[in-house]
Amino acid sequence: MNITTAITGTAAAQTSATKREPTNALGQDAFLKILVTQMKHQDPMEPLKDTEFIGQMAQFTSLEQLTNLNKTMSQFVTNQSASSLADYAHLIGTSVKWQSETGSGEGIVKALSSKNGELLAELEGSDGKVPINSIIHIEKNASLSNEQETV
Repeated sequence: MNITTAITGTAAAQTSATKREPTNALGQDAFLKILVTQMKHQDPMEPLKDTEFIGQMAQFTSLEQLTNLNKTMSQFVTNQSASSLADYAHLIGTSVKWQSETGSGEGIVKALSSKNGELLAELEGSDGKVPINSIIHIEKNASLSNEQETV
């Protein structure tokens, strides 16, 4: 092997090493690879003790469960931050006043809908839909509450 080949090989190895981003986290795959490598290279005359192996498997199981819990909690937080129609169902039948850059008005909410992730209130006597975030006043409609009471 000549010197230029060794230098070129070393430079190529350093270039490929710098392209990879180092990670400090020990993930499931890395933990499992370490465990398998350890089992492959253990001394057959002194194999891994049962308690050590069980401890390592318990660590692997804990790591897996924590990873799954993290994914579940991330999904939960995402779902909680997104508003849904059910969150605003109490507005149906109420009198609202709204104001936006394009205009203002008032009316009784007859339905709710969602379009492109934006929640809209449909008002009685109007074909237009009002964005929920443009509502500035909500009032219980007295005539509807009296109709719903049972005597």
